[in-house]
Amino acid sequence: MECVFATWSPVIGDPTLTGWITVVAYLTAAYLAAEVFRVQSGRQRIFWLGLSICLLLLAINKQLDLQSALTTAGRCLAKAQGWYEERHAFQIKFILAIIATNTVVAASLGWAMRREFVFIWPALLGLVGLLAFIAIRAAGFHHFDQFIGFEIGGMRMNGILELGGIALIAANAVHLLLLKRRTRG
Repeated sequence: MECVFATWSPVIGDPTLTGWITVVAYLTAAYLAAEVFRVQSGRQRIFWLGLSICLLLLAINKQLDLQSALTTAGRCLAKAQGWYEERHAFQIKFILAIIATNTVVAASLGWAMRREFVFIWPALLGLVGLLAFIAIRAAGFHHFDQFIGFEIGGMRMNGILELGGIALIAANAVHLLLLKRRTRG
């Protein structure tokens, strides 16, 4: 822990305009998910409540940059145990484990929500994409860091991937809220 706090401290993780826009996007999507929770019933209601809470936590994490603490802890552990020079093999295994875990989580949620899947698949895809993106970024894999630093039209791939996942969730929520409004009125 001494090593971690010597090189990491809780500060605003992304004080850029894109960083703050991303926080607002997370909070907006969390609000929309909470609204869907409020108007839905059954399993969809539970799904959207969990999603709302998850998005709120991700908004907090966006600016506290807790995944950087995880990266720092991994680096400190690797140095302390003497395998820092071979960290790339561990990072690849970690990324593969993240992909496998996300696949299992998505398949499990898809199965549990199979009757409602047609209504939630964009949000599920957005959530799985966000969680994979954040976890892989936390692995600190140099090639992935280069990829997310790539710019398209003045916007880094980092923002495109993160905002894209959030947008899928928000669009799904808006769609369901509009469907609910039409069936009531």
